[in-house]
Amino acid sequence: MITWFEQFNPVTQALIGTMFTWGVTALGASLVFFFKSINKTVLNAMLGFAAGVMIAASFWSLLAPAIDMAEELGQTAYLTAAIGFLSGGAFLYLVDRLLPHLHLGLKMEQAEGVKTNWQRSVLLVLAITLHNIPEGLAVGVAFGAVAAGSGSASLAGAVALAIGIGLQNFPEGAAVSIPLRREGFSRKKAFLYGQASGIVEPIAGVLGALAVVTMRPILPYALAFAAGAMIYVVVEELIPEAQREEGGSKTDVSTIGAMLGFTVMMILDVALG
Repeated sequence: MITWFEQFNPVTQALIGTMFTWGVTALGASLVFFFKSINKTVLNAMLGFAAGVMIAASFWSLLAPAIDMAEELGQTAYLTAAIGFLSGGAFLYLVDRLLPHLHLGLKMEQAEGVKTNWQRSVLLVLAITLHNIPEGLAVGVAFGAVAAGSGSASLAGAVALAIGIGLQNFPEGAAVSIPLRREGFSRKKAFLYGQASGIVEPIAGVLGALAVVTMRPILPYALAFAAGAMIYVVVEELIPEAQREEGGSKTDVSTIGAMLGFTVMMILDVALG
């Protein structure tokens, strides 16, 4: 697989990688054709797993390489990583405050972002799509880093990141489409909206790869930026959602899911990267 990837330029590699992650999202969303509802405990475990993968990827695939690359470029490594990381979180914070969106299970009056007359379905999909931006960006930047010729970046590592993001996108796709079905959507519409939530990943991936290939000095910042954005999503959305309106052993399931997700991504990155 790695040898096959080498024949493409980094932007095409990023596109292929993020098309894969989008496809796995669609595969997960297709479960709506078989299930009308999803057990809250199962949903907690799915969200926890996704959170664990994103936390592990943020360090092993993004922050650690960012620090190494900053040192290679003669930058103050800790400062570069801190600026990039906080900028990623700040970007997601601003988008979260400005983009109209509504989280699953909430009432229309609880919609976030600027006030709008958009339909509930549009607001729901925007909320789901929001946290896929940093995932696509992370994969794109990882492939761009390989082209930049940094010794701390490898094609195998970028592929491992794409696989890891894809793995957590499968339960994520199901965690999107099945609740939409419960909201009253038809199976087909719930699937279409569920898979559409991942369409931003190829877009963000290509933009990320283009940016770092054309402007190598920003590469460490871009990697740390993607890490900060992913951690923001985990803390602001995935973990609270996995813990919402449940107690006792049912929230333990999401914690176990996070531990497993973290371990899977760590193994992928260390073994392949």
